[in-house]
Amino acid sequence: MRIAVLMGSPNAGGSTAILAENFVRGAEEKGHACEVLNVCGMDVHPCSGCLRCGYEGPCSIDDGCGRIRSAILSSDMVVFASPLYYFGFTAQLKSVIDRFCSYNSSISGRGLRSCLLTVAWNSDDWTFDAIVSHYRTLVRYLGMKDEGMVLGAGCGTLDMTRSSRYPRDAYELGRSLRSGAVR
Repeated sequence: MRIAVLMGSPNAGGSTAILAENFVRGAEEKGHACEVLNVCGMDVHPCSGCLRCGYEGPCSIDDGCGRIRSAILSSDMVVFASPLYYFGFTAQLKSVIDRFCSYNSSISGRGLRSCLLTVAWNSDDWTFDAIVSHYRTLVRYLGMKDEGMVLGAGCGTLDMTRSSRYPRDAYELGRSLRSGAVR
């Protein structure tokens, strides 16, 4: 299975990266091919709402989203990896997600799998409610199959993250993936 990991953390080497690296290690050990796309390091502009794409591309903005689109449409799974920023995805990852509108049908027609990897300093029981709701709505709208979530509460520093159960949970999620059609 081919997996596109959309790394949405502007903090290279941070807590989100720890989860993503462990997920990738587990998935690759099971024979899956992973491509990590650091969307924060790419030239990605927000959707302008021009609708020239007609909701099925090409997008009128010529930037890094062309590479992201290609990676997603040649994959079997998309991983959304983001630290929690004010209870949602980072602005960089949200811009990528907003640009999905230029190829909605192509994404939804693939029957992609997906998962969510996220971390937050906060560990209140409601901390991840908004991002989980957004993720579930996105997955439902795009006809994806959720394979799981790692919600890293209390991961405010690298040491807090490394000493938590969440890197292991991400690794196990990656190792749990099976090949084959989802439909």
